[in-house]
Amino acid sequence: MAKVLITGITGFIGRAVLEGILPLGHDIHAVIRPGTSPERRVGLERKVNIKELDLADTAGLRDYLADSNFDTLIHIGALRGGRKATRDNYYRSNVSSTEQMVDYCLKHNARLIFCSSVGVFGAIPNELPANAQTTRNPDNYYHYTKIEAEKVIGKAILHGLHAAIIRPSITYGTKDKGFPYQLVKMVDKYHFPLINKRIWLHLCHIEALVEAFKWCLQHDFQTGLAWNVADREPVQLQALVNFISRQLHGKNYPAILSVDRFFFSLGEKLSRRMKNELFVSRFELISKSWFYDVQQYYASMETLGIKPHYTIPDIRITIDDYRRN
Repeated sequence: MAKVLITGITGFIGRAVLEGILPLGHDIHAVIRPGTSPERRVGLERKVNIKELDLADTAGLRDYLADSNFDTLIHIGALRGGRKATRDNYYRSNVSSTEQMVDYCLKHNARLIFCSSVGVFGAIPNELPANAQTTRNPDNYYHYTKIEAEKVIGKAILHGLHAAIIRPSITYGTKDKGFPYQLVKMVDKYHFPLINKRIWLHLCHIEALVEAFKWCLQHDFQTGLAWNVADREPVQLQALVNFISRQLHGKNYPAILSVDRFFFSLGEKLSRRMKNELFVSRFELISKSWFYDVQQYYASMETLGIKPHYTIPDIRITIDDYRRN
C-alpha cells in the first residue's frame, strides 16, 4: 500500500481523481485551502487524511512535506485562470508549490504526477493538433505559470526526478459549471452566438482524465512521460451545438442565431484593449479551432481495453447535469 498525497480535491478534477483512486486501497492524504466552504469539503474527512494548507504558503508546504513520507505526489491543486488574485499569489500557488514538491521527490525518491494544462500551448495553439513540439504560448498569466511549473519539472528530471505530466483539455462532467456547462445553458436559452465558420474544438470527458491519473499511479511509467488528454477526436462546434439543441429542444439550433466572424474579432480586440484575459479567452474558444495530439495517451489506454470517449454523444453527461439543476 502506497502513501499518496493529492492536492486540489475540492475542485472538479481533483475530486473526480480522488474518487477514482480511492478503490485502489492506498493510504491517501490531501492538502486543502484553509477556509474552504463546507459544501466543497463535505464527506472528504471520512475518505482521506486532510491537512489545511494554502499552496501559496511556501514555507508551510515545505515544513509539511518535510515531516511526511509519501511515495507519490499527485499535484492537481492550482489557482485557475480568471480568478481575482495577484500575480505573486498565482506564482506561489502554481509554481512555487510545484518547486517544493519537486524538491521533496528528489530528496525522498518519490514520484510526482503533475496536472498541467493544454493551456501551455495557449488558448489557441500555434499549430494543430498541438503536440509535444508545439511552441509554448504564455498568452495569459495562468498559462505562464503552468509553463513555468513544467520547466521546473523538466529540469529536475535531468537530476533524477521520476515525474509524469498530464495536460487535460477543457473538461466536462457532473458537478462542473465551466465552459461546457455554460455552452449547454446558452444553447438551451438560445443565447449562444454561433460563428458562421467551421470551428473544431477538443473537450475532455472527466473519466478520460481520471483514467490517466489512475494509470500513472498504478504503473512504473517512464520519467518524463507527458500526455495531452482529451476525447478521442475533436468535434465541430456547429455539430456539437446542434446535438445539444436536439437533446434539449428536439431540433437543431436556429441558423438565424449565427453571428458573422467580424463581430467576434471586434469583441476579442476590445477585450484585449481592456486587458480582460477571461473575455479574450471566451471569444477565442468559440471563434477559433483548438485541438490536440492525444495519440500517446490512447496508445496506453487502449492496450488496457479502456473505452475511448467521444464528445458526441458523451456530452450528455453535462446536458443531464444541467437538466437536474
